[in-house]
Amino acid sequence: MTRIVLLAALAAAMIAAPFFVYPVLLMTVLCFVLFASSFNLLLGYAGLLCFGHAMFFGTAAYVTGWLLKTTGLSIELGILAGGLFAAAMGLVVGLVSVRRSGIQFAMITFAIAQFVYFVLLQAPFTGGEDGMQGIPRSALFGVIDLSGSLVFYYFVLGVTALMIWLFWRIVHSPFGEVLKAIRDNEARVESLGFRPERFKLLALTLSAGMAGVAGGLKATVFQFATLTDVSWNISGEVILMTLLGGIGTLTGPMVGAGVIIWLNDHLAQFGEWALISQGAILLLVIIFFRRGLVGELSALLRRRKTGR
Repeated sequence: MTRIVLLAALAAAMIAAPFFVYPVLLMTVLCFVLFASSFNLLLGYAGLLCFGHAMFFGTAAYVTGWLLKTTGLSIELGILAGGLFAAAMGLVVGLVSVRRSGIQFAMITFAIAQFVYFVLLQAPFTGGEDGMQGIPRSALFGVIDLSGSLVFYYFVLGVTALMIWLFWRIVHSPFGEVLKAIRDNEARVESLGFRPERFKLLALTLSAGMAGVAGGLKATVFQFATLTDVSWNISGEVILMTLLGGIGTLTGPMVGAGVIIWLNDHLAQFGEWALISQGAILLLVIIFFRRGLVGELSALLRRRKTGR
């Protein structure tokens, strides 16, 4: 009952939010909530640290934008196509990297991400350093007009809620339990007859697909896609969001994404101070909040319950 009440209160708050907060800022937060959740699936539940997660996010943004500009697809099909392309990328990257773990896996994904960055820099359809401009917001299902920011906010909210529900179903399924077992003790899982590489490959594919949907949403929110979306800065930012909120928790990346995007928005006028604040936050989290904000709060509540 408590969870139902909390979910209802959260839903009511999100529905009313655009009447009090700038809708584009809210949509940015939702895009990065989904992006951070996709990274959390990989790191928090499969134990794989990807240093190049932005390659799925940014490439899907370009694919979605290109399809919407050149083919006249409805917006939901364009975003779905971007997510599927990112998932296919994740499958290819996984075939190369999942036999490694730890820093080796991280460095392989970082190297592939840099390769993807330079490919997109040279590709003729991306616009190079100028980026892809003028991405249209085509009608939903070819019927519903999404040109207004308020209407489009509810579309982004609906897609994000659907993908978070999918994330919840994945991590609470038997597949999710095997992923957590691989994260904790891969050798033991293998001794039980499972093939850890297959589970990690599927986890990377699903995570890349979710990141691709987030990238497609961001491209349609701002109506442009740039190389920044593929850069290592965005990969580092999503790591910070996940660490700040709490690895291996459902709501942790949501909290982390909200805090970082809010800080970036309010500190943008101070230039480099935004980056300095992110570094300070990361340092504080590593020293004092190793479980993240949500993780530490959950641990505190468990200790109090046990004490009673």
